[in-house]
Amino acid sequence: MSDPTPADVQAFIEKGLACEHVDVDGDGRHFFATIVSAEFEGTSRVARQRRVYQALGDRMREQIHALSMKTLTPAEWAASPQPATTHHH
Repeated sequence: MSDPTPADVQAFIEKGLACEHVDVDGDGRHFFATIVSAEFEGTSRVARQRRVYQALGDRMREQIHALSMKTLTPAEWAASPQPATTHHH
């Protein structure tokens, strides 16, 4: 089985979690995800990350060895300064 691409990881997250926005960067081994979901409202950072791991399920353990993530509610996302994106998907 080949290493997942950032697009794969993004698809897995979107499939398992109702997201407003997901952005994943990575090289097949290490990934960085920004995830915006209303499901995160009123939950701690740890609970949010657990929810994302739950969405990824077994694939997480098997394939995605290093995933760091920024989990935000839509309100937090709206309030945070958005970096100007230079890369296109």
